[in-house]
Amino acid sequence: MSSHGDPISMTARRGGPLRGVAEVPGDKSISHRALILGALSVGETRITGLLEGQDVLDTARAMRAFGAEVVQDGPGEWRVQGVGVGGFAEPADVIDCGNSGTGVRLIMGCMASSPITATFTGDASLRKRPMGRVTDPLALFGARAIGRQGGRLPMTIVGAADPMPVRYTVPVPSAQVKSAVLLAGLNAPGQTVVIEKEATRDHTERMLRGFGAELSVEDTPEGRVITLQGQPELVAQRVAVPRDPSSAAFPVCAALIVPGSEILVPGVSQNPTRNGLFTTLVEMGADITFENPREEGGEPVADLRVRHSELHGISVPPERAASMIDEYPVLSVVAACATGATVMRGVRELRVKESDRIDAMARGLEACGVRIEEDEDMLTVHGMGPGNVPGGAVCRTHLDHRIAMSFLVLGLAARNPVSVDDGGPIATSFPVFEGLMAGLGADILRG
Repeated sequence: MSSHGDPISMTARRGGPLRGVAEVPGDKSISHRALILGALSVGETRITGLLEGQDVLDTARAMRAFGAEVVQDGPGEWRVQGVGVGGFAEPADVIDCGNSGTGVRLIMGCMASSPITATFTGDASLRKRPMGRVTDPLALFGARAIGRQGGRLPMTIVGAADPMPVRYTVPVPSAQVKSAVLLAGLNAPGQTVVIEKEATRDHTERMLRGFGAELSVEDTPEGRVITLQGQPELVAQRVAVPRDPSSAAFPVCAALIVPGSEILVPGVSQNPTRNGLFTTLVEMGADITFENPREEGGEPVADLRVRHSELHGISVPPERAASMIDEYPVLSVVAACATGATVMRGVRELRVKESDRIDAMARGLEACGVRIEEDEDMLTVHGMGPGNVPGGAVCRTHLDHRIAMSFLVLGLAARNPVSVDDGGPIATSFPVFEGLMAGLGADILRG
């Protein structure tokens, strides 16, 4: 089942080359944070380029439930009248975060150090995902969590009446956990310190500084130490959201594996904590040029020109995983069309995403005729070379938008059509995916 209705089966077929300009949506991670920090600020924050996928719309609705005024002025243009740090009101109803792990974990963080209570739920996929990795450090502030067995939604968070600052080492690389702790630290006195042994995407740190928080980052033998001074007055900002590299991954990878293709993807974030996929693709032999580098909304961006390429398998270093964790599904599709084996290690985190993405990709690729090896922390794809993947399968998406889009990309290059059982969840992150891909010449149809 789709997260928001009946299943939508979709099929992709091999066709002509992909050509044109792919204007992918705004970055999902930054869109969530812009709404949340706008709600925690004093004054009116104006946002342009906001991703209007269901995940972000659910976060906008949640911010309204906590008392902020959130208004859409036009496509991608939003205003948020904030309530200030510690100003969240207690919501009158359950907060439904849909499919968004980022949304629910960040929102739990920013309310956990206020003396209010909120209950969170989500779709069938989100209700399976573990929340203990966030609620455990939030308990150090004084918050309490009451949920289903295994720390799963629905879950009620009772915020701390007298929050204490914490010093917390993130046990696994997770930008969501780091961000939840930093957001909780906003309403705690003194300094909250987060230590991460491996750097993860740093949008929260960049945006907190942009809204006026006192925050420092230091690389030490202990790891990356992030220190936040609590109880600041955040000041409303103008936020220009760059285009999402995780969404750009799909047209980029499709162009690389469909013969004769050449596309331009403008304004894509090149944040070094997010660009691991592009580094990996270039190492595989991808013809990608990064044009017109510049800064937008405090983030480095560039225009990506992508041409069909003869690719070869590589071993992806495990330390790169945090910078491309959402892109491994579509990388495994590219690997299937490359020559030789591609080995992806350090990918344990994929087991607890919207689905078990290692298992989902392995089973779908096997159904399409690709040989796979896997263990708890590794996926190896034995590439079949350009145009040699048999395809011809119906792949299960497990309510996971990235699994759905990845197998549809594979269908554009496989010998036989590739179908997915439910493309509905694509709307959570990339609502214009079908139209954008069709505009480039892709043959992707419903039914």
